[in-house]
Amino acid sequence: MHKTISLALGSICAIFLFFTMISAIRFMQSAWQPPQTQEESDERYRLVLITQDLGTPFWNKVGEGAEEEAERLDVNLEVWGTYGEDREDFLKQLEIAIDSGVDGIIVQGMDEDAFDNLTKVKAAFYGIPVITVASDVPMSESMRKTYVGSDALAAGKMIANRLIADMGEEGVVVIMGDDREEYDQRRRLEGIRSVLDDYPGIRVEYTVTSDEGEEIAAATQEVMNLSPDVSAFVSVDANLTAAMVREIGRRSQLKPYHIYSFDDHPDILPLLRQGKLDAVVEQSPSEMGEIGVRMMVRWLDGDTVPLDAEGYPTDIRLLTTEDAQ
Repeated sequence: MHKTISLALGSICAIFLFFTMISAIRFMQSAWQPPQTQEESDERYRLVLITQDLGTPFWNKVGEGAEEEAERLDVNLEVWGTYGEDREDFLKQLEIAIDSGVDGIIVQGMDEDAFDNLTKVKAAFYGIPVITVASDVPMSESMRKTYVGSDALAAGKMIANRLIADMGEEGVVVIMGDDREEYDQRRRLEGIRSVLDDYPGIRVEYTVTSDEGEEIAAATQEVMNLSPDVSAFVSVDANLTAAMVREIGRRSQLKPYHIYSFDDHPDILPLLRQGKLDAVVEQSPSEMGEIGVRMMVRWLDGDTVPLDAEGYPTDIRLLTTEDAQ
């Protein structure tokens, strides 16, 4: 009798232990599953937009256009970047984006070897597509999938044609650029020269400087000393424009000169409204952000493969002092 009771109790204990172990195993298995976030469950891709110029009106609009399109297409977009063109930190953020395994990178192009190595070698190794936006780099060097932004060659031609209309077919034109001579600057310069070269009465003086205020002022002084008969100035890098205009105004009245630039710096539109610039090329930053995200999603979905290697040009127009009021 006692033996039967003992066996029954033992069986009950064994069954209880068995179910307890099964429950414990199931609990441990569920505990080791990574929780699925709202982001992972609701959004198809994780994209990052990276710029050197966070907080500027131009790049705020790029970011706004990109965020609106990302929301429409149900993808997650993060906007990263640096303030004041911190090139080293910018490249570090690009590297972090690659290491974190994002699905796609939309980035302001930087025409230097370190950028090319990250996009052509490291991003390609991890299978992460890269699209440049607003500033391009040569595709052969960077292996970017496409470019979304202004056609820099066409923008240069637009400035040059306006200059001819304002100045006439004779005179000395000073073109000032950054000494890094990045790809977009070279393309703008090529566009300007392609127009001015057709006018034998126009002499072009091309000078480069760093983007430091004192260096820009010194370069402006030097070119005005060497060419006292200068009629017009074109800054192909908007970062140089304000310091160049200040130095021209310090040396003489601005009125005798025709002065032109591009809109991708916060100082430009105020200078135009004040009448210190005759015209600038206005770009479409919101459109850049919007199309950049759209093209990236099309690539990831396989709907548009390959993307157009020549890029997707966004609208540009000439803006005068009267237009800016």
